[in-house]
Amino acid sequence: MKAMTAQEGVELLPARARRTYVRGLDEQQATFVERFRAAPWDQTALRTHCRDVPILPDFVGKKVAIHNGKAFETVEIKPEMIGHYLGEFAMTRRPVKHSGPGVGATRSSKFMPLK
Repeated sequence: MKAMTAQEGVELLPARARRTYVRGLDEQQATFVERFRAAPWDQTALRTHCRDVPILPDFVGKKVAIHNGKAFETVEIKPEMIGHYLGEFAMTRRPVKHSGPGVGATRSSKFMPLK
């Protein structure tokens, strides 16, 4: 996989990601791909806010820190991620963790002990 050219790598992608590369990357996406390919990989991870870049085969085995709106989440690129977008691996919302009813939620909750 590492020996293939960029064009051969694009042909492996699903239709939606392939269309992104065929129509051309915008400036921010192209800059990220250039920086990603040129980066020395003894460093920990390449940080990016660009979540809409499809993963190519030459990204495999490297680490990317993807911004989720609050912090950077480090993700190691695996072969099964090829064709998916970077943003799919850094969730922007936390799952809701419901607890007991709050004060004023119901008539019975006024008798619950307060913290």
